[in-house]
Amino acid sequence: MKTRKLGTLEVSALGLGCMGMSAAYGPAADKADMIKLMRFAYDQGVTLFDTAEAYGPFVNEELVGEALTPIRDKVVIATKFGFDIDLKTGERRGGTNSRPEHIRAVAEASLKRLRTDRIDLFYQHRVDPAVPIEDVAGIIKELISEGKVKHFGMSEAGVATIRKAHAVQPVTALQSEYSLFTRDPEAELLPVLEELGIGFVPFTPLGAGLLTGKIDESKTFDATDFRNLVPRFNPEARKSNLALVAAITSIADHKRSTPAQVALAWLLAQKPWIAPIPGTTKQHRLEENLGSVDLELTPSDLAEIGAVLTNFDVVGERLPESVLKMTGL
Repeated sequence: MKTRKLGTLEVSALGLGCMGMSAAYGPAADKADMIKLMRFAYDQGVTLFDTAEAYGPFVNEELVGEALTPIRDKVVIATKFGFDIDLKTGERRGGTNSRPEHIRAVAEASLKRLRTDRIDLFYQHRVDPAVPIEDVAGIIKELISEGKVKHFGMSEAGVATIRKAHAVQPVTALQSEYSLFTRDPEAELLPVLEELGIGFVPFTPLGAGLLTGKIDESKTFDATDFRNLVPRFNPEARKSNLALVAAITSIADHKRSTPAQVALAWLLAQKPWIAPIPGTTKQHRLEENLGSVDLELTPSDLAEIGAVLTNFDVVGERLPESVLKMTGL
């Protein structure tokens, strides 16, 4: 497995997003199977594993902690704080909560669930408008000095907020949605990250599964699957968006690869400090995704993909309106 640098943190070129093992994409997968999958991922060279207190809540951290305990010192565990969740009951109270005392409490609780003595990468899951970002960075600085956190990350933050936080405590990585379907970070975010030496971790790099080529316009999702609420997945929007999938599939066929591999290789080709975290619950999908690391896209391939993107307009927002309002702050 090739590696990449997120700031000063070295990780596998492709990480593993663990959220879908417990939440968001329908019923939770079998626990024993997911432990086996994470350990298999490590055996294939994956060292970056991404979770959050909000996934469940709590159960995904517990799953990741159990799976990675035997190899704890050989992997990078990333988790997140920032939503307003009761730390005793797991009740979601709505909105954000990045008060310093709450962040510290979340860190302590996450350490226990993850069965570890330090969090390698601690992201603010969403910016809290009620708490100055300097205060957030300040408490993370304290946790780092205490050895409980190793690196500070942010998720879905705007460039002004990133600059303010970075001035107090250097930000190691920024996590936001980025894929052939969601290219918003290219305009402002990527140049600022490059300037500041911050790594980028794209989540949903396969367009929530659409870029795998395995979802057609007739596909239905479990009632608990968040894609039921995503505008670009409604039947009419999906029908239009599948045109991009078809174009990428054509390129993949020429490369003797799959659309998912092309989509991930395209992300890896954008910057050397980008490490996507596709999620899956299936070993064969994991193996397919990992194949993207060795897929070389030539300048001609990238130009062809660029031409496709130039002539394609994505239909529908990437998230429900209420959730989008929490991003880019």
